[in-house]
Amino acid sequence: MQRLRGPLASALCALLALPSTPLSAQAAPQSVLPPASRSAARPAYKSAQLRGDERILHALNRFTFGPRPGDLEAVKSMGLDRWFAQQLHPETIDQAALEARLAEFPAMRENPGDLMVRLPSGAVIRQAANGKVPIPQSGTLHAVYVNEIARYEIRQQEKQKEKGSLVASNAAAPAQPMQGNAAKKAPEQTSAETGQLNAMPAADSQPAPNRAQIDSVLSLNPQMRVARLATMQQPEFDAFRKALKGPERLRLTADLTPAQKEVVAALESPQRVVVDELAAQRLTRDIDSSAQLQEVMTDFWLNHFNVFLHKSEETPYYLIGYERDVIRPLALGRFEDLLEATAHSPAMLLYLDNSSSIGPDSQTAEKVKLAAARRPNAQKKAPEGLNENYARELMELHTLGVNGGYTQADVTQVARVFTGWTVDHPQQGGGFKFDETRHEPGAKKVLGKTIKEQGELEGRQVLHMLATRPATAHFLARKLAIRFVGDDPPRALVDRLAKTYLSSDGNISAVLKTLFHSPEFWSTATYRAKVKTPLEFVVSAGRASNVTIENWQPLANALHDMGMALYGAVPPTGYKWDAADWVSTGALVNRMNFALNLAANKLPGITAAWAASPSPAQATASQFVSRPTPEMEEPRLESMLVAGGLSQATRTAVLEQFAAQSQQQNAQSQPVAKPVSAAAKPMTPAQAAAALEKQDQLLAGLLLGSPEFQRR
Repeated sequence: MQRLRGPLASALCALLALPSTPLSAQAAPQSVLPPASRSAARPAYKSAQLRGDERILHALNRFTFGPRPGDLEAVKSMGLDRWFAQQLHPETIDQAALEARLAEFPAMRENPGDLMVRLPSGAVIRQAANGKVPIPQSGTLHAVYVNEIARYEIRQQEKQKEKGSLVASNAAAPAQPMQGNAAKKAPEQTSAETGQLNAMPAADSQPAPNRAQIDSVLSLNPQMRVARLATMQQPEFDAFRKALKGPERLRLTADLTPAQKEVVAALESPQRVVVDELAAQRLTRDIDSSAQLQEVMTDFWLNHFNVFLHKSEETPYYLIGYERDVIRPLALGRFEDLLEATAHSPAMLLYLDNSSSIGPDSQTAEKVKLAAARRPNAQKKAPEGLNENYARELMELHTLGVNGGYTQADVTQVARVFTGWTVDHPQQGGGFKFDETRHEPGAKKVLGKTIKEQGELEGRQVLHMLATRPATAHFLARKLAIRFVGDDPPRALVDRLAKTYLSSDGNISAVLKTLFHSPEFWSTATYRAKVKTPLEFVVSAGRASNVTIENWQPLANALHDMGMALYGAVPPTGYKWDAADWVSTGALVNRMNFALNLAANKLPGITAAWAASPSPAQATASQFVSRPTPEMEEPRLESMLVAGGLSQATRTAVLEQFAAQSQQQNAQSQPVAKPVSAAAKPMTPAQAAAALEKQDQLLAGLLLGSPEFQRR
């Protein structure tokens, strides 16, 4: 992997801290008046509002994940107002190409219950291993289950070994610590052919396949290849996958259908299939969707109503429907509808523990008390009680805000209101359930208003009350202004957005329309004033470079390394949007290293093309054989990648960094692009094309890592 080093790297990062200036201001002509006359001349007029191309680029940088090549021209032709109106109505946008790409992720179309059977969770595997859940009797699904059961049993044996509970199986042998593979009890595994339990060797005792064995599998046609992998028992399969090199792993699944790819991945880890497809479909939508405002707002609300991916084994399965059926379709609708949908979502109920909340005076609590009184000496697990997590975050993070006028007494009362809001058999993928036996009886008092006893309707009444409060309007308006305008948005803008929220019954599109028509949004001071989050940076790099993506994992890995893993925020607050959380020399160098590797095609399964393809005449002409210099190529690549262009300081830093990187790589005797003057010895067309590609890859990577690209 390429790495950005040296003092110029820090200098390039330092440029990001400088205030951004619109290109119109940068390009303003200098006065030609003599010094004596200049002081008396009227200062040149400078508009406080963005104009022309900068206005379109500003909208593209704020209401999308970044412009793609050709977007500026397309919006200019369509008209900015008409484009924005279309973005507010994603159902009117042709998404056939996106839907074709999303077909690569079959698991994303299923409900949690069915998916937990086909791609079993850890809980399902434990139940199957203990005989509580039937194992499929044949086919690839049978192989998925028995592989996972074998791995589960090995893990259990390793845990027992760590605790020192394993003893020698031969009672006649002297008692002593077991060593090596002998310490591992051979796991029982169901044969894929017979369904009978057979003793299998431990995974680390399986010899690695040789080259001929690997090639014999890779050479099979897709159907036979999948069938062969399914007949491998767990130790053989794990040893086979471990032996594959990077290109061989891609070759293993390159010509498979989406369903076949999913089977192969599930044989290795069905739970990982769910997590990987969840991240892949998200990145696919963010990069490829034409309904960009919907995806930007989906990201906004997923962060606002944050659910941590690894809260429980079931959470990834529930997050599919949470994003697909709750957040995305309601992202531009009424906030109250979105609020109620999240409150009913199993993903949220499990994440904030409301699914286990029990009213202190509920029927369930009374039964527990009665049972405890009858058997005072019995050792029992303490029953769950009233859980205030959801009630607190509902008011503090989802609606009113930390200074929204509620008290701890309100938190307790709201928690009582939502008792009984639970999930029906979550380990089996069940949906929302209102359990009357867990619900706290009696009236409650929230924010000075009495909530009569009405079961589930109590919660809906509280949600309506919270969604329509002025404090909620102001809290949401400020968050939207921070996301789209600036880290410290003008109070007048926030007030205007809040007023629209209240007058439109919490219509999110109406609020965004007010923002779009606000002078504060179009102020020149907002142009490139916001630093991209890691997600915005990675996605915008993919969009700007028009990369071809066959493997989404490197992008997900990059986000993890940058501290913004998808669905990875542990606290309910989600990730922060302001620059202070993302700007540091180390973090920005990390971003630029990603940009270099993306541009150089060093991320497996991700390809970008940079060099301009020469015509047949150019390919044989001497002017092409003597390839363009970096100074000649930089403007072309800059116009492709950095909509709005670079400052002269950044452009100089990029070319200096290019020279430093080239010199360093030359010193290490690595093939590298280096500046060649027009008078240099001519190359063959093939040599010139290869050298130009390397040159352009390095230049493109530096441009993607530039301060201007990292700003919105």
